[in-house]
Amino acid sequence: MAEIVANFGAGIMNVMTPTMLFMLFVGLMVGLIAGVLPGLTLMMGIILVLPFTYSMDTTQAIVLLTAIYLAGNYGGAFTSILFKIPGEPMHVPLLWDGYSMARHGMASKALGWTLVASLGGGLASGLLMVFVSEPFAKIALDFSTPEYFAIVLFGMSGVVVLGTKSVSRAVISLGIGLLIAVVGIDDIFGAERFTFGISILADGIDYLTVMVGAYAVAEVLGRIEEGFNSPSVQQMGQVKTNLPSWAEMKAKWASFARGISIGSFIGAAPGAGAVVAAFVAYGVEKQTCKGREAMGSGMAEGIIAPQSSAVASVGGAMLHLLTLGIPGSGATAIILGAFMLHGIQPGPQIFVSNPDMVYTIYGSFFVGLLLMCLVGYLAVKPLVKVLDYPEAVVSAFVMVLCFLGAFTIRNSITDLWMMIVFSILGVLMAKYNFPVAPMVLGTILGPLAERNFMTSMISFSNDWTVFFTRPVSGFVMVVTILTLLGTVCWPLWKQYRHNKPAATN
Repeated sequence: MAEIVANFGAGIMNVMTPTMLFMLFVGLMVGLIAGVLPGLTLMMGIILVLPFTYSMDTTQAIVLLTAIYLAGNYGGAFTSILFKIPGEPMHVPLLWDGYSMARHGMASKALGWTLVASLGGGLASGLLMVFVSEPFAKIALDFSTPEYFAIVLFGMSGVVVLGTKSVSRAVISLGIGLLIAVVGIDDIFGAERFTFGISILADGIDYLTVMVGAYAVAEVLGRIEEGFNSPSVQQMGQVKTNLPSWAEMKAKWASFARGISIGSFIGAAPGAGAVVAAFVAYGVEKQTCKGREAMGSGMAEGIIAPQSSAVASVGGAMLHLLTLGIPGSGATAIILGAFMLHGIQPGPQIFVSNPDMVYTIYGSFFVGLLLMCLVGYLAVKPLVKVLDYPEAVVSAFVMVLCFLGAFTIRNSITDLWMMIVFSILGVLMAKYNFPVAPMVLGTILGPLAERNFMTSMISFSNDWTVFFTRPVSGFVMVVTILTLLGTVCWPLWKQYRHNKPAATN
């Protein structure tokens, strides 16, 4: 424990340098603006910045992206409460009570509850991340390739189970991502796969082009197709933040505790993320809090639970990423890509090889959280002011950054064409309700799963039962199978129960 505290203190000191503080500030501003603008999502904000981190130091790059991730979970709260425009899907539950409170003349109070909930959720999940990750990583050091394959498989199944409404569409999307991942030269045997004699495919398809195309460019193309018909925004006369008193916060401690616990737990589950955490926390609060009959009419509990849960999910997702190398959300999947871009594979070994970097990231999380709340408190008006810019102008700026970013990945025009192809694929997937996240996760995790599977087969004489006979991998495989079966069988059971009365009549 003393060693963890000492390392954490050293990480805080590493953050308190001009360069690191500048990276934090830039990341926080990008994340807040990405959260505020309806046409610019948190994922797009991280993706647009990612290619420009290639020339940075690894720690600086991760600190920058983590700051965007953290602030993006907070920025969309402003427009949700003030204008009933959720900047991110995670802020939809927030507007049910936040916008209602604003309509009753208490917008500043709603913003105050949001800030306090964000601070509480971030601090609690950050402490969990600091004090749990290293002990868990020491246990994970005993893992071998069968355990890692099982964990990666569970991570991909988590995206399918928790990230979407349609399991079949999620499986198809994940399959597309896995097919993309195997294009090029095999790492184990050096054989070309799915190149069809096209030389540019021999090097494989970079996952960054998939992410930039399928997320950012596809989103802009979708907005163009819709004609940029976002709801009109009415400017608020007096926008400020009014913090609740200590007595008011103490009276709502149960809502804080439930939201933080749910967010930390769900954030650590592969593929869930802040959206699932916010909706689950609001649903639990609506069933358990005092005066739950009034939920949706402007209750503080309806703000505290989803917002504290959404921010708490950041710490849970980062814990999962750093200790096991498996992203707990779409944003951490992109941060995983940043690690791999710099030649570093997150996992338990990183606590041995790069402990300074890990604890600097932890320190940046806490310093960034405090800066985020300070900026959010002081800069409400300027942040909301960005809504004055036409969405078409913002989208044009995003497209320029997309093309510049895609080209800088490998300085290749081929990557630009690839980005365009995947942007068209992203538009088609959105049009036919196929989720993009499983495809992106499959592109990133596919090579990792294949490498661990093939290495296990070589090491254990092609005995596939090793994944079930080893205790940890066997447990994870069984949980994965049961989870997938439950996901498939539960809708069928509900449909059967729904149709049974009609059949008997």
